[in-house]
Amino acid sequence: MSRLAELQAREEVLFAETHPRSRELFERGRASLFEGVPMHWMRKWPGGFPVYVAEAKGARFVGVDGLEYVDFCLGDTGAMTGHAPEPTLRAVREQAARGITLMLPSEDALRVAEELTRRFGVSSWQFALTATDANRFSIRLARHLTGRPRILVFDWCYHGTVDETFAVLEDGAVRARSGNLGPPVDPAVTTRVVDWNDVDALERELAHGDVAVVLTEPALTNVGIVHPEPGFHDALRRLTRRHGTLLAIDETHTICCGPGGFTAAEGLEPDLVTIGKPIGGGIPAAAYGFSEELAARLAGTIELEDVDVGGVGGTLAANALSLAAMRATLTEVLTDDAFARMIPLAERWTAGVAAGIEEAGLPWHVTRLGCRAEYLFGPDRPQNGAEAHAAGNFELERYMHLHALNRGVLLTPFHSMALMSPATSEADVDLHTEVFREAVLELAG
Repeated sequence: MSRLAELQAREEVLFAETHPRSRELFERGRASLFEGVPMHWMRKWPGGFPVYVAEAKGARFVGVDGLEYVDFCLGDTGAMTGHAPEPTLRAVREQAARGITLMLPSEDALRVAEELTRRFGVSSWQFALTATDANRFSIRLARHLTGRPRILVFDWCYHGTVDETFAVLEDGAVRARSGNLGPPVDPAVTTRVVDWNDVDALERELAHGDVAVVLTEPALTNVGIVHPEPGFHDALRRLTRRHGTLLAIDETHTICCGPGGFTAAEGLEPDLVTIGKPIGGGIPAAAYGFSEELAARLAGTIELEDVDVGGVGGTLAANALSLAAMRATLTEVLTDDAFARMIPLAERWTAGVAAGIEEAGLPWHVTRLGCRAEYLFGPDRPQNGAEAHAAGNFELERYMHLHALNRGVLLTPFHSMALMSPATSEADVDLHTEVFREAVLELAG
């Protein structure tokens, strides 16, 4: 048995011994939940079954076995605010007593849209319940406006469960991403795919003249953090304008860069901005906004008779509860002052991980984007999604995550990402540094 397998087996035994109640609930769930979990991706948590949660507050949660954890996963950005932030709780309590969903606007819609305009620059907003829907609706509107059938995404991107985005490059051809369940059509029919940071390929694919919109994160995050090379965003904006293609920036994860995400931090000029997850403080909420020019082009192009069946929107979208949560979260929780505390904590986390990697002599690296940071199992920072994917290692991830979990630290189950919240402390970061160092030194022998 390899060193990694031995350590993994030891950690699995320890996890089972210390989580009997979670295991009992998981086994009970097999009778009524598909594969024992309420969402099938929860099977990916290391240890054989997930920790069942009793309560969560700030940057910590307590499981049903009475153990407390420092949470760096934070709902994979959904709880970036920290769990149960008081301003959001107060707004939700007050609004719930006045009504939850009415299919009518509330004043909070204006206040949220005005705040999003201040942060991101685009000036006409609509609301959804998930970033997936915000991206899906943006794609539909882009196709409607341009009359073009395709979209363009970057290899190994992630934009929620949008059918057209589950596409990757294999030997230069567009293929369905590994694990893509039941794709409605071959993604090569709907999607062009380009390597991140490859300006020449981007120009070549846009030159076909059939791309309605480029949908992209301003830095890749869901395959490992991949930064844009200097000048890449200038080229992206220049080429999309030259070829009559709209540019949509998905800030759902990159809001980690600051109050206005990467868009504000780096002065981007998108036609559309989409965002979800953290802006409701944990309440399902999302938004998508249009530049002034795009809003003017769209105005009057959607028939009033068909607005409710056009494939854009949902009965619960823009509900009063979500908007109240967004208003409180944006104005009182994810503030400028909060980011001024969170980003230095991510710098501290990154420095601790880098020191552990160096001491263990492992060919790994760690990188940071705002208040988000993560490590990959390769020596060099990737320049595109394929390189980042190649620097992943599923078995190493499971060991590192389970080792941390058994010592009171939670990382995201999908890759080795840590996120700082307004409630995260230096002591929380230092605990991770200690636990990480122990794990890598054991691994290195």
